[in-house]
Amino acid sequence: MTTVTTQIKLTPEHGARPGVSMRSRLQDALPKIVLAPSFAITIVFVYGFILWTVYLSFTNSKTFPSYALTGPRAYQRLWRWTFESDPPSSWYTSIINMGIFGFLYIFICLALGLFLAILLDQKIRGEGVLRPIYLYPMALSFIVTGVAWKWFLDPGLGLEQTLHQWGWTSFHFDWIKNKDFVIYTVVIAGVWQASGFIMAMFLAGLRGIDGEIMKAAQIDGATTFQLYRRIVIPLLRPVFLSAFIVLAHLAIKSYDLVVALTSGGPGGSAWLPSNFMYEYTFKRNEMAVGSASAVIMLMTITAIIVPYLYSELREKPR
Repeated sequence: MTTVTTQIKLTPEHGARPGVSMRSRLQDALPKIVLAPSFAITIVFVYGFILWTVYLSFTNSKTFPSYALTGPRAYQRLWRWTFESDPPSSWYTSIINMGIFGFLYIFICLALGLFLAILLDQKIRGEGVLRPIYLYPMALSFIVTGVAWKWFLDPGLGLEQTLHQWGWTSFHFDWIKNKDFVIYTVVIAGVWQASGFIMAMFLAGLRGIDGEIMKAAQIDGATTFQLYRRIVIPLLRPVFLSAFIVLAHLAIKSYDLVVALTSGGPGGSAWLPSNFMYEYTFKRNEMAVGSASAVIMLMTITAIIVPYLYSELREKPR
């Protein structure tokens, strides 16, 4: 009986090369290694503190955190301040102001942004100059915007005083000092800053519409009004939705604009929920109430963003 021994020679194609394998594994792991610190910081300092705020809202925390759970007492206080307080509480004022500011801010920015985008889409002269002028306010911080408009709207310093010096002594514009109208000055400053950005979003959407569709509609006899009402605006639906999400997010978290422009208004009449949260957390030593208001703001933003993400990420029916 003969034994045959077959010797297999390992070649580079069939053999193992530990150096190359290790190098490839390091190359695959390098992006994860680079992103790991940022990911860990985000987990801790964003989502970790969100959970911490939710926890504090169910405690009796005052100046310093308290770790003993006391149930939804802070939410019950906010509920009473919303529906059962007489005279109206500062939380109720903040909610009403949020409704006024949010509605006017979003509606006017959308309408004005669309109007400006349609004008610039006509290939007018000087478009390259007008576009950065409209966009410039968005490059400013809310603090700068608030201070600038505070000077402009101050009756003893800005528009009213200037017109009085020009001889129009009957002109009065004291909204920034009037507790019933001060929230509308916040709307004016906010619209001035954000409408140019919304204009840029709509202009990009308009430039992305197929020109053949427009020409076909014009050949069929569609007027300019019908063209925009039945073709252009429906095609801009994704832009409308994106702009609404951006504006709603900016409106809910607005804080510095109110502080810089009105310092909260006479008697806190210009407060938004963010101003209420800061005041009760850091000045009135009601950390649990401030945390509860912050959670309500978070849930409001979530209620707006989640449906948008669902509509964007869901599978399109085939």
